[in-house]
Amino acid sequence: MSFEIVIKSLRDCLLTEDPVAENGSQILQLFLDKLSESSRSSIKRSKERNLDEAVQLLRRISEAQLRGLEEERLLLLVRLLLSLQLEMVSISTACRKVDQMLQHLAANVDHQMVYKETLHSFQSIVRSDQALSLEDFQRACMFLEDSAVGREVWRECYMAMLQKVSEALPAVLQEESQRDGPICYIAVKVCLQVFQLLPSEVARLVWEENHSKEAVQRILQALMDIISGKCCNRDTRLLAGTAVAMLINTASESRAAGAAAWSLLQACRPPPRQLAVGVLQVRCEPAGTDGVERLAVSRGLLTCCRPHVLLSPNHNSTQTCLLLDGLFPLVFALCEEKRDCHYFAFEVLALWLRRVKECVTDLWKMAGARLLPDDSRLLQQLTHIIWTNAESPVEGVREFASCAFALLLNIYAMDCEQFCDAKRTFYFTLLERLLKLPWEAKAKYHHLCALLPYVGTDLVLGQHAEVSSQLLKCLSTNHLSPCGSEFYKCLIQQQRRELPASLSELEMAGRWAKSWQPFLLQALASEVTLLQTNGSTHLLPCTFQVFPSAVHHLLASLDPQRPGQLHAWACVLSVYRAISGCSPWALQGGATFKTLQLALGSAEDKVRLAALDLLCRSPKTRAIPTAEEVKVLEEFLPQNLNCESSPFRQHLQAAVRRFLVRVRDGCLAHIRGAKGKKKEGFSHERRKDVLDQGIGFVEWLGQLPYSSLSPGLSYQRKKTALLLLSAVLETCTDTWSPDKKKGQPPANVGLLIEHARRRGQWDFFCRTKQLLLISCLEDSTNEIRELSAALLLRFFPPGFPADVAEVLETRSRQLLCSPRVQEAQMGALMMKTLLQKSGHRCEECSRSFTAHSGRASRDRCVLRVLLRELEEHYLTAKADMMLSARTKPIHGVLCALQRCWLEEAADVRASLDRSLITKLLDLLEEISRLLLAVLRGDREACAAGKYAPPSFCDMGNAISSLISQQSGGGQTHEEDCVLLSEEHSLVLTCCWVSLKEAGVFLGSLVEKVLKESRQLLTKQDLMRASEVFKDILLKCRHWGAVEGCCVGFTKFCTSLLSSDDPDLKEIPTQMLEDGLQVVQCPRSTSVTRRAAGLPMLILCVLSAEEASKARPLLALSVQTLLDTARRPLGDSWDQTLDLPQVCAVHTLQALVRGAGLGAAVLPFAPAVAILSLTLLSSPCWAMRNAALQLYSSLCSRMLGQRSSGAEAGPSQHSMSPAAFFFHYPTLQPFLLGELRGAAQHLQKPGAGATLHLQPSLYPILTLLAQLQPGVQDSSETQLDFLPPILQLSASPVYSVRAMASRALVAMTPPSGYADLFLQLTSKLPGPQDSCCHNRLHGQLLQMRALLDSGSVPSDDLREAVGRIQASVWLGTTAQRCPLVRAVYLSVVDSLRRPCCETFLLQLSGRLMHDLHAPQHGLQIGLSSFHQQALGFLCADPKWARQIWGDFSAASPELRLSLVTWLRDKRGWRQTDMKDVIQRVLQSSLKEALLGDSVDYRTTYLAALVAVMTDDGSAVPQPLSSPEPRLPECLHLLLQDLEVQNGGPEFLSQALYAASLLLCQLRNSSLKTSMLQRWCGILKCQRAPEAPEILRVVCSEALCAAGVPLISSLGEHGSLPAIMMRLIDTGLHLLQDQSQQARQKAARFASLLHHSRRGDQQSSVCAMQVNRALQLLLDLLLQECWDTPGTLELLLSHLPRADLRSVLREAAATGGSSSLYEQDEVNVFAEPSIMSAHILPYLLQMAEKSSQSSALEQTLTAWAEENAAQVLDNLTACEQLQPAETLTSAWLALLVDPRFHSTLCGLFTRAAFLLHLLKTSACLRHLCDPLSLQTRLQAVCSLLSQNGLHFPPALTAAVAAGEPPL
Repeated sequence: MSFEIVIKSLRDCLLTEDPVAENGSQILQLFLDKLSESSRSSIKRSKERNLDEAVQLLRRISEAQLRGLEEERLLLLVRLLLSLQLEMVSISTACRKVDQMLQHLAANVDHQMVYKETLHSFQSIVRSDQALSLEDFQRACMFLEDSAVGREVWRECYMAMLQKVSEALPAVLQEESQRDGPICYIAVKVCLQVFQLLPSEVARLVWEENHSKEAVQRILQALMDIISGKCCNRDTRLLAGTAVAMLINTASESRAAGAAAWSLLQACRPPPRQLAVGVLQVRCEPAGTDGVERLAVSRGLLTCCRPHVLLSPNHNSTQTCLLLDGLFPLVFALCEEKRDCHYFAFEVLALWLRRVKECVTDLWKMAGARLLPDDSRLLQQLTHIIWTNAESPVEGVREFASCAFALLLNIYAMDCEQFCDAKRTFYFTLLERLLKLPWEAKAKYHHLCALLPYVGTDLVLGQHAEVSSQLLKCLSTNHLSPCGSEFYKCLIQQQRRELPASLSELEMAGRWAKSWQPFLLQALASEVTLLQTNGSTHLLPCTFQVFPSAVHHLLASLDPQRPGQLHAWACVLSVYRAISGCSPWALQGGATFKTLQLALGSAEDKVRLAALDLLCRSPKTRAIPTAEEVKVLEEFLPQNLNCESSPFRQHLQAAVRRFLVRVRDGCLAHIRGAKGKKKEGFSHERRKDVLDQGIGFVEWLGQLPYSSLSPGLSYQRKKTALLLLSAVLETCTDTWSPDKKKGQPPANVGLLIEHARRRGQWDFFCRTKQLLLISCLEDSTNEIRELSAALLLRFFPPGFPADVAEVLETRSRQLLCSPRVQEAQMGALMMKTLLQKSGHRCEECSRSFTAHSGRASRDRCVLRVLLRELEEHYLTAKADMMLSARTKPIHGVLCALQRCWLEEAADVRASLDRSLITKLLDLLEEISRLLLAVLRGDREACAAGKYAPPSFCDMGNAISSLISQQSGGGQTHEEDCVLLSEEHSLVLTCCWVSLKEAGVFLGSLVEKVLKESRQLLTKQDLMRASEVFKDILLKCRHWGAVEGCCVGFTKFCTSLLSSDDPDLKEIPTQMLEDGLQVVQCPRSTSVTRRAAGLPMLILCVLSAEEASKARPLLALSVQTLLDTARRPLGDSWDQTLDLPQVCAVHTLQALVRGAGLGAAVLPFAPAVAILSLTLLSSPCWAMRNAALQLYSSLCSRMLGQRSSGAEAGPSQHSMSPAAFFFHYPTLQPFLLGELRGAAQHLQKPGAGATLHLQPSLYPILTLLAQLQPGVQDSSETQLDFLPPILQLSASPVYSVRAMASRALVAMTPPSGYADLFLQLTSKLPGPQDSCCHNRLHGQLLQMRALLDSGSVPSDDLREAVGRIQASVWLGTTAQRCPLVRAVYLSVVDSLRRPCCETFLLQLSGRLMHDLHAPQHGLQIGLSSFHQQALGFLCADPKWARQIWGDFSAASPELRLSLVTWLRDKRGWRQTDMKDVIQRVLQSSLKEALLGDSVDYRTTYLAALVAVMTDDGSAVPQPLSSPEPRLPECLHLLLQDLEVQNGGPEFLSQALYAASLLLCQLRNSSLKTSMLQRWCGILKCQRAPEAPEILRVVCSEALCAAGVPLISSLGEHGSLPAIMMRLIDTGLHLLQDQSQQARQKAARFASLLHHSRRGDQQSSVCAMQVNRALQLLLDLLLQECWDTPGTLELLLSHLPRADLRSVLREAAATGGSSSLYEQDEVNVFAEPSIMSAHILPYLLQMAEKSSQSSALEQTLTAWAEENAAQVLDNLTACEQLQPAETLTSAWLALLVDPRFHSTLCGLFTRAAFLLHLLKTSACLRHLCDPLSLQTRLQAVCSLLSQNGLHFPPALTAAVAAGEPPL
């Protein structure tokens, strides 16, 4: 009987008669409820949680009460548990929990009844006349694995069950649809478990002659057939190998087991052999040569066999040990072969070494000698296979290779110890080899970690002195950071072990500090973000774990006031607190909290996060925060809600969640302590204070997010607010989340919630908060909508109020019909939320609900309603496409079907029937045909099945024609307009989005239906669905439609290919064949979009192919595409049309790039690479373009992960040449042949002077250059590449010479760099020698590349330096080629230190002469030579002075080169040169500004700015004697800025330069006038409409000149007005959309604050933007409170307060039918928040009015002018009077950002007016203050109750009437 029937019967019995005690009956009812909930739940974790609770409830029922149950009821209870267990056979953990209950009943009530019922269930499987099904196998497996009584039953019935299995397993193998499916796998699993768990029963059938062996023999035959390849599923074959080995392991005699193991090992190799296992004899016939059969056998034997079996000899040969002589050659061969099971081969290698280690003592006894002597072949083979695969690109192989290496070292150590070998030569050979590896080699660090314990740290660090610098490079490189940090950890752990035990902790930390403290501080204070992060997350934790006292050394070395060290300080304390659990606040006395405040206010996100982590983190969750910690966090959070960084928001949420957990658990501990006997030493008052603080903080934090969710606020603020709200609700409510494994609230959190509710707090789910989250469902960003919906569904009460539900239903239907995709998605999400919260509201289906209540009827009703809506949209589109695109655009309903029905339906089967399926498919077919016909403009061609998609031109013409026809007009004039018309965009968007949604929905539908019920969809239905996908992918060229449809199509193919039905598998296979056929056919459309959707169709089918199989479809497809691409073009090809060959190449590229295939394409990589390189010579441009794209994608796939560190270079990957060619051996001869061919051509007479293009040459060199230099392999094959690469230095193509130099570095082992460099210098020609300039230039490039690698030892350069000095003519005019001279100078510059001074002096003198000599004619590369020569000369201060002294006399070209070099380089930073260069530039500034070249003027100004701002000081220092022509230059600059003369780049440099020069003016009157002009320019350029570069430079100008100018004015009368204007500019820029502009404006505020406070510290810590805003407002009120214009300035930052006009506009705005809406100029600005910032300062000005008559007059004038308007708008606000129930009109206002910001502006002005009325009696005739206050509070309270939340400061001001100033 089913679970539902049994539980109903049991409940009926309990209702009719209750023999149990009343309490027991209640518990039993609860127990049944939990079982029922577990059965109903579809989430695994929910099932398990309910079962856990059921177990606890059952144990609460006493044994007597259970025995008191009547036998009938007890029987029903046992049957209920068994039916539940059988229902959950696929969840092992759940089955075991049910088994706990059955065991409880068996042990305490009636074991015989439980056994009898289990036997009955088991025998229903055994005695069935039907063959075993998948469900039968699962149940049998469950009884054996997860049921204690089930195993007893198995022992009794095992023979009958084995008979059934022996009949079923061969039958499964005969069925093609089943042999590769789950039934075969689970059948093999049953066999394995029987052999493992019933060994004695099985042994009698295998090792003793008997009459019942046939069943086991048939099973063994089937298992061997599976292993041999009759089944293609790799996982099943591997499991079968384990099962056969487990069968062998049942032998009691080692000789018999050994013979069987040897027989099995030989049986997996051809030719066919007989396998003998005990008395069983089966025939083995390997079906293929894919290696899986050997892998399965070796893996099984190594996993299962006992040591005596592994050590057994082969009695039929001379092989003495199965482990060494039998298994190792097999494992070694598998690791050598390049198959797709390489991962498993290395898993077996590691397993083999593990078993060798386990058996090593016996192996020594058998051999009587060492196992691994230094010269043994076994050791060499193991080292070779591990070393060559240490950099394998196959996922997982590297890890197993590292594991194998560690095991090998361990076994070698045991070997040496056993045979007293103290030399241990192997270790030192390995160490030497490892140290030669470049730092970029990942395997180096893994192997060193393993080797370190055997050689010691002193030896490693002694021979590897650069370890710290290399570790820094590793930690700066993404893919090397884990192994680098692990190596550091191993080093310090080993050092700790080697230190004397007598040392104290502090002394040990001192030893650590000597070696590692500078290294760690460098990492923590680095400017490289990745290095900083790795230092704090990896290095610090392991440092404090090994040396806890290291914190004292680190803190003593850090100065938080210095740049970069504040972050390090916070990280050190944060990690120390987390590791040690000690409070960090006492480590540095009272300065710690002060430094923490500084860090929390820093402008850098990482510093604030580190400080926040320090504040919130504690290893003890019950460590309740102190009052100081709570206060600091309450100050921090409001100022960090609008941070732009997504990682910052995520870390902020995590930190606050940790803090909340501490608050919650600490409060709970105090509540439990108060109720319990253990008082823990806390007084009642202390306990009350702790609870007050904790509950109050959560209440405050629960309110904070809602004021940040109002419309019009920035996305950043809303996202942060929702994350914080989520943290509060997850932590401080009793909502259990089944999708979370950790982080669930404690079971007794209800105690704390109840305690808070009694105090009137923690009302998290009131109506006003619900309304605000509902308004967020219409936010413009998808993330905010989804987060809000998730919070509503997860935490808020299960149903919406009736009025809310009614309004949401209306609104969602409106939004679904919007042409805007975003609004349609809002409607779908709103409808989904409504359905989940309040159910379906459909009058037409009310009868259906009455008759058929339940979830299924609701789902069916939803589907029918949406289908009707979809049909209506389709019919509208069919009749009038333009009308449909505006009012019924189809995609909204499709999205609603996906979200409201398919994603939410509990059981799709129950809501579908044949009629609905047919209607769905009909509609989707008709919709796709209609939309494709619209895009094509030819319905007949579209219906005829032509798969050539229309070009974009065709689509544009078709839509234009449709618009013309349906508008009734004549020919449109769109071709005259560059932009698409509104109508065109509407139709195009409607078509492509609807096609995308149709594909996504159809794929998800098939996936879900096939998962639940395969009978619901017929093959014909699926064929129709496949035609829909095929039409969309092959007849539409719009990438949005294609890409979106692919999501659904991949699900469709995956569902069919994973099916057991061969008819269903045939559908995607046939689609693939059709797609490949289309690829091979000529097509007649234009070449665009890389063959449109055809490659994606093929990719989706292949991505859906099961990864555990051999992927025959992938092999077929790749081969077909290769053959097609290789076909010759023919004589009459047209490159304006889609060529089959080009389409094939694009399809190959899609396969290579596809994430779904991943490493599966690597076996085909050599063939594809050779094809792409060959096709680069095609005469067809489209073919060459496609081949180049394919080659680029393939290289990325073959080379694996790219290095991301700055030092690693942008083009290097982590694979060495030896590893690359080991994995792709067939590529080596091809690449080498291509290089040799190109090199041989260059050796022909005159070849260097002629251009001979070899298109594959540069791509090949690029590939080689991306390899990582490594140690030469034993075969030295990579050295074959060096001669042709060296010869390519003579190529006439510059890029080939440059790339050949980089390839040379990659292909040469670093140990050979010095010899190669010496060889290259020996070929440098003399001045009289004839030479090829190309060859000479190429040789010099190769020399420079070797030097740039940093791996050429300086000690080996003496001879080479002499040769370079002897070739000095290459840097003079004797060498006529500027490019050669430039690269020669770069080589000399790299060798400047070992060069002699005489040579450098001579060369510099020649260069100075040559630079000033007149140039004749155009010389290629002259500019490059000038740049290099200038850099070389300016490196020496003497020559730098001379060259800058002659600046005005230099030629225009040289001056341009000088200023360009100055702008781009930073090698001139000598302190004595800065003033010289600055003076020269300022003296020539006027001439530059009057020049005609805009490029020269821009570069000149950029150079001037670079020099003046180079010293890094907060304020640039002026020259001691300023340039007399400075005012004229300033006037020219300001004039250009005022008239906007020039582009944004020039104007930005002009503004920056003018700002710097303005500080140097000495004439005060002139300076004041210039200053006013400058302030006006800043006001103009700070506007949001100005280019971003100018707004950023406005902020930079404030930093550079604002503070010095204010300081220079002293007590000048104009100071307040100037300061006010600058502060106003700063306030605007602090709200700018550009993050860079905001950050620099915040720096200005920091500098100004630092200056006005008179701080003596030289460094200024830039503060966070919101703190800077507060600071500028403080300064404004302090310095300019009575300055005319201050009031206007403050009021200008408020939003407008004309509420009546906003309401009129809102009433006039109906549903929009346009596609786009106008974007805000500045989406970051938040007028509502700014109102809250401004209000306190307005009130303070009112307070100060008595101190200044001028201010009093200003305030009075404002009140008289604005009182009437404020009161009128307040009246309009009162007239709104929201209804008691929610209305559509009110919901529209709730989501209107203008309404909210206007209210904030109104309330701010009203509060300001109220305060003026209270402080000034002369104004009370305008209004009664008490009346105004009452009205204001009433309005604000009413709006707050109806879903409007205002900033806390504004709410507090209105509520109190006297807000804090």
